[in-house]
Amino acid sequence: MTFHVLISDPLSEEGVYPLRHADGINIVMETNLSEAELAARIDGFDALLVRSQTQVTRELIEKASNLKIIGRAGVGVDNIDLEAATEHGVIVVNAPDGNTNSAAEHTMAMLMGMARKIPQAYNSLKQRKWDRKAYVGVELKNKTLGVVGFGRIGQEVAARAKGQRMNIIAYDPFLTAEKAEKLGVDFGSVEDVLKVADFITVHTPLLKETKHLIDAEAFKIMKDGVQIINCARGGIIDESALYDAVKSGKVAGAALDVFEQEPMVDFRLLELPEIIATPHLGASTFEAQESVAVDVSQDVVSFVKYGTVRNSVNLPSVPKEIMKRIEPYFDLAERIGTFLTDLTGETADEVNVYYSGELANLEVGPLTRNMLKGMLKRHLGKHVNDVNAMYIANQKGIHVNEHKSTESRGFTNLITVEVKTQSGTRKASGTLLNGQGARIVKVDDYIVDFLPNGHLLFIRHNDRPGVIGRVGTLLGAEDINIATMQVGRSNVGGDAIMMLSIDKHADPEDLEELKKLEEIESVTAIDL
Repeated sequence: MTFHVLISDPLSEEGVYPLRHADGINIVMETNLSEAELAARIDGFDALLVRSQTQVTRELIEKASNLKIIGRAGVGVDNIDLEAATEHGVIVVNAPDGNTNSAAEHTMAMLMGMARKIPQAYNSLKQRKWDRKAYVGVELKNKTLGVVGFGRIGQEVAARAKGQRMNIIAYDPFLTAEKAEKLGVDFGSVEDVLKVADFITVHTPLLKETKHLIDAEAFKIMKDGVQIINCARGGIIDESALYDAVKSGKVAGAALDVFEQEPMVDFRLLELPEIIATPHLGASTFEAQESVAVDVSQDVVSFVKYGTVRNSVNLPSVPKEIMKRIEPYFDLAERIGTFLTDLTGETADEVNVYYSGELANLEVGPLTRNMLKGMLKRHLGKHVNDVNAMYIANQKGIHVNEHKSTESRGFTNLITVEVKTQSGTRKASGTLLNGQGARIVKVDDYIVDFLPNGHLLFIRHNDRPGVIGRVGTLLGAEDINIATMQVGRSNVGGDAIMMLSIDKHADPEDLEELKKLEEIESVTAIDL
C-alpha cells in the first residue's frame, strides 16, 4: 500500500531525500497553496509536511480523513492545531535539534549587533555620513546575560556568551541547582533574572503561560538601560509595552527576529532607532533548512516502516532502548483493554493499570495508551489510536491511573488492569510466556491461563457436578465447538468461572438455552 505525502511549504531536495528513497512512499510537493486550495487538496494524503507558512487548522485536519502524521520542519508548532491533531489521532512531529545551532548563532549575532549598534552605523554610512560618536556601543565582557528559557537553544546561547566572558543567569521550570552548577550558570525565577540582567534573551515556546511574559510589569523590574533580544517566538514580548519602554529610556536597545504578527504589519517599533530587526531568520541557514527537513522526513519514514517516531510533539517520546523492551507488550495491553470492555459491557468511570516486575522500572506510558485504545475502540471505532486514546479518555471523564511495583508476583512482568464501572469492578492480568506469547493469567480473583485471541466465552456459574457437561452439550447443539476450556472456582460448591475458546463467533441467540441453565449466572461472548 502506498503512503501519500503532501509537502505544502518549500523543503530542499536534500531534506526530502529519505522520503524519495523509501519504498512505498509517494511525494507530492505543492507550495504556495491558499487556505482554500490546501483544504480542497488534503483529503487522501497520509502525511503533511510544512514549515511555518502553512496554517494547519482544525478545519484542515477535519477535512483530511486519511491524515496520520504532520511533520513540522522546524521547532515551533504554533502554526499547527495540536489539540485538533491529537483529537483526530494525528501524530505531530517536529525537528527540535535541526536548527539549534543556527538559532543560537543568530541570537548572538543580534546580541552583538545591538550592543555595538552595527545596523544603525551601517545605515548611517549608506547615507554618506561619518558619525562615530553617535554609535558608541557597550562591551559584553563582565555583563550579565539573562536567559529566560534554558532548553537546547538557551543553553547553546549561554555557552557562546560565556565565550564572550559574560556572566549567565537563567530561568527554566526544569532547571535545577545541580544542573545549573554543572552548566556553570546561576539560576533563579523569572523575576530574579529580569532584575539583575544587563542583557535579556528569551527562548521559551509560545504558550498561554508565556504569551506577553515580558510585559509592562516585567519592564518595571528590569535595570535601567537593559537591552533585550527575542529570536524565539513573537508574542513572548508585549510589543506595545516594549515600544513604551524604549521610548521612556528604560530599555536602551532591542533586537527582534520574531513578531506578534508575521509578516510584520505594524512597523512602529522600527521607527525607534534603538531597535534592530530581521524577518524571522533564526533558522535561515542552508545547513538548518536541510537538517530540519531531513529530521522530519526520517520520522515519517520511521512511522511508515515501524509505526514509531523520534520527535513527537503530542505523543510523549520514549528512548529507543526502552521502546524495544516494552514493544512486545503492546498487543497484550491492547487485548486486555478490549477483553475487559467486552467483559463489563459498560464504559469505564475509572481505570487503574498496575505494572509489576521489570516493567515497573520502565516508561510504560505507551502501554497504557495501547490498553486504552483497545478499551475505547469497542465503543468509538477505529479512529481511536495510541495518539488520541488518553485525550479521548479524559474527554469522556475516565480517570486513568498508573501504578508500579517491582514485586514480581510470580511473573517476570505482569500487567493488571482494573476497570470501575457503574455496576462494579472487574480485573484482568496478563503476561508474556516464553514460547507461548501473550496470556491472560487472572480474571477477577480467578487463576486462568488462556490466549487472548479469537472467540471466547466467559461463564460465571455455581460449582455443581455436571455443569461443564451440560454447557458442552448445549454449545454442541448450536454447532459451536470448544477448542480450550479453563475452569476456576473460589471454593467447592461456590462461585466458579469457565473461560472457553470456541471456533466461531457466538450470536446472542446461540447462547439463549445456555443462559437458562439454573447453575449459570452469566454468559459473555468476547471476540478478540
